[in-house]
Amino acid sequence: MAQTVLCLKWEDRYGPEYVNKLYAMVRRNTRRPLRFVCYTDDATGIRPEVEIKQMPPFNLPEVMRRHPFRRMFIWQQELDDLEGDVLHLDIDQIVTGNIDDFFDYRPDRSFCVAENWTQMGRGIGNMSVFRFRIGAHPYVWEKFIADPQAAFDTHGNSQNYVCRTISEITFWPTGWCLSFKHSLIPRWPLNFFKAPPLPPGARIVVFTGKPDPDEAALGHWPTEGKPWKAIYKQVRPTPWIDEHWR
Repeated sequence: MAQTVLCLKWEDRYGPEYVNKLYAMVRRNTRRPLRFVCYTDDATGIRPEVEIKQMPPFNLPEVMRRHPFRRMFIWQQELDDLEGDVLHLDIDQIVTGNIDDFFDYRPDRSFCVAENWTQMGRGIGNMSVFRFRIGAHPYVWEKFIADPQAAFDTHGNSQNYVCRTISEITFWPTGWCLSFKHSLIPRWPLNFFKAPPLPPGARIVVFTGKPDPDEAALGHWPTEGKPWKAIYKQVRPTPWIDEHWR
């Protein structure tokens, strides 16, 4: 039976090349049959090996149009023809090692996630990388869709909402999933002189906010109209990104 990897792309923050590269990285880093599924509102330019499914129509408060709360539909009791354990990956990350262990780890658990690097010890996962069992926790969706604005107002983001609502949570082993920004970029002022390393045990490197992988590869950290942030937001060119992000 194929291992199912799921990603989502909507609106225009990321182009099809992110999906295509994610597929290629996953394909290179598994020894098993693969089913790679992308929910999207625009499949233009996505490579044919990717199985396309239509993103549900937008019927949420406008504040959620580009927000990760948009993906809450995957917690429904039924999700098209998907079944069993599914590995969800955000499209703006780099697969640097074998992913088969993400399916083998704690098969008794129905929700495994990376512990959020900025909320360590608080029971919150970073939902860039998580495995979930289709239909195991439909109440996550049902509670959300009953009052989406309340979920937004109370929790602020989708990972807080899910992790404070779900009945069980298991974190991946330390070192499997790393944050480029929080785990790898050297602390100031060393970030001006040293390139971020890639630890040998890393399987996935997550990019949250800025810089994006292509920017980090070149040593560029956009300050988004706030030039004074360049005082501390610096990253050296990072060659290993191009080696893996392709």
